[in-house]
Amino acid sequence: MESDLQESVTGTWDLIVSYVVGYGLEVLGAIVTLIIGSWVIKRLVKLSHKTLLKRDIDVILIPTLVGVVRVALYAALIFAVIAQIGIETSGFLAVFGGAALAIGLALQGSLANFAGGILILTLKPFKAGDYVEIDGTGGAVNGVSIMTTVLKTPDNRTIFLPNGKVAGANIVNFSLEPKRRWDKVFGIGYGDDFEKAKGIILKIIETDSRFLKDPAPMVRVGNLGDSSVDITVRAWVETPEYWNVNWDMIEKVKKAFDAEGISIPFPQRDIHIFNEK
Repeated sequence: MESDLQESVTGTWDLIVSYVVGYGLEVLGAIVTLIIGSWVIKRLVKLSHKTLLKRDIDVILIPTLVGVVRVALYAALIFAVIAQIGIETSGFLAVFGGAALAIGLALQGSLANFAGGILILTLKPFKAGDYVEIDGTGGAVNGVSIMTTVLKTPDNRTIFLPNGKVAGANIVNFSLEPKRRWDKVFGIGYGDDFEKAKGIILKIIETDSRFLKDPAPMVRVGNLGDSSVDITVRAWVETPEYWNVNWDMIEKVKKAFDAEGISIPFPQRDIHIFNEK
């Protein structure tokens, strides 16, 4: 019995030795390839990031492009390591394809976000710094990753929107065009001189260099409301000046109306009290 046990141990040892001799160098080479390959990939990813920064490429595209480069390089490295070990890559590809299908079915939402990110980066409906409104959510574009679009609100809140929803949403870009039309309605009382009010508003616009001469501004009576004569104002400004002009004009018109005795109506209710005896 001892001889049988000794023969079994000897056979097992010989099998281990033959495996180490036959595959040890391949495994060792694969480990070395993995280590060196990982080091090279990190350097290539950093180099690609620096190269993209030097190019005339929108900054919101860079993280996604770098991520794609990283994934592609690591995938190539993994297949190189598997081939070096001696595993048949065709069989591995079949297993990998089946696993990828199962994972894809489990992560349909994530894949939709990934596809949405690619669509956004391809169509470029906005760039970094643009102020946009996406299905009612407004903010400045801070960046677009593979899965999310990041907005910064004026009060410094950060909003993460899934790219899948962004790609199919209604997007309003307030910064895309170099100029915007400033629209405002000022109501005055029925007893006030609307021609005088129109002249006051037009004079304020003409003396403010931020308003464009072409297209020419428009100041007209736009509506006869329940308690006011509504004067519609339309004038063009450079897009970056829009909000500064908006706040300044509201103040200037109010002060000018007060100085000229033109009233700005506000809702009022008359209450009649009847004494029944």
